[in-house]
Amino acid sequence: MTNPKFYTYLSQSDIALQIESLVHAIEKNDTPAFRITQSRSGYEHVEKTRLSRYFTHIKQMVDVFDDRVEYSYSEHLQVFRDACQDIGLERCIDGPVCWNEKGTAYLDHHHSMNVLTARIRRLTREPWYRRKKGDCRHQAEQQEIRVCEYADAIRERYSRTTLVRINLSYRSEVHARLRVEHVFDDLDRLVAQHERHPVFKHLIGYIYSVEQGDRNDGTGYHIHAAYFFNGNELQGDVNKAIQLGELWKNITYGQGYMHSCNHNKEQYGDRCGIGRIERGNQAIRPHVHNTVKYLVKDAQHLRLRPEGARCLRMGQLKRPRQG
Repeated sequence: MTNPKFYTYLSQSDIALQIESLVHAIEKNDTPAFRITQSRSGYEHVEKTRLSRYFTHIKQMVDVFDDRVEYSYSEHLQVFRDACQDIGLERCIDGPVCWNEKGTAYLDHHHSMNVLTARIRRLTREPWYRRKKGDCRHQAEQQEIRVCEYADAIRERYSRTTLVRINLSYRSEVHARLRVEHVFDDLDRLVAQHERHPVFKHLIGYIYSVEQGDRNDGTGYHIHAAYFFNGNELQGDVNKAIQLGELWKNITYGQGYMHSCNHNKEQYGDRCGIGRIERGNQAIRPHVHNTVKYLVKDAQHLRLRPEGARCLRMGQLKRPRQG
């Protein structure tokens, strides 16, 4: 049984990444989850393998698929879910278990994890799994093209554009109970403010991307945002970033915070693609592209999202009134 004293409850985001690591490890290794040998006296001896450590949070991994919300899954989570269903994995106080091949008795937890490992390994060799990896890379490349074309179109419509780049995140103390659908709900509330809140006056375009940090940066679920304002009307990009951060804090009832790229534009030097941008400055174009492409990088894609939810959102292009 897992000792609760040493057990760490992970967030939904972290558990999804744990599942991804587990599937990766199984795909690359041919060992079982646990090595089980039998002594002459009939007692079984369980030894850990290089895969054993990936099963530390197996209870939470299984609980991710609780059917409270219908999700779309990455190929790694889909393989894990399919494997659990294929072997009939069931929750148990000592850890998930499944039936033996004859269906006459439950295997213990360690034997069950070996069965699960073998099934996952078999599924990772399926064509659909390998194809989906390429599909994700292709989607990221297509999204890069879309956001660059969108940024170019906005700059062509206005003689001056003010670009504000911020990241909208959640405080670490709420990560454990934060689910991905909560993030999309907050984003919906934020987008709904575009037509009524004064902070969005002179807004001419926007890009949002809901993403997921890796295991090392601790950001969990977050939103990358780029706002394009009419630069003939808006001067202070830093103040605008601060105002947007305050709005995000209010929308999340104090649970969210904002990081502004505009507060320290000097760090980008000659490669700066944010702030006030002149339409005639063609040298800045690749730097603006780098700014918006960061929003859709493949490394931070969501491993699960509500069915039908759009991770990338862009505004409609509007015709300028003047210059």
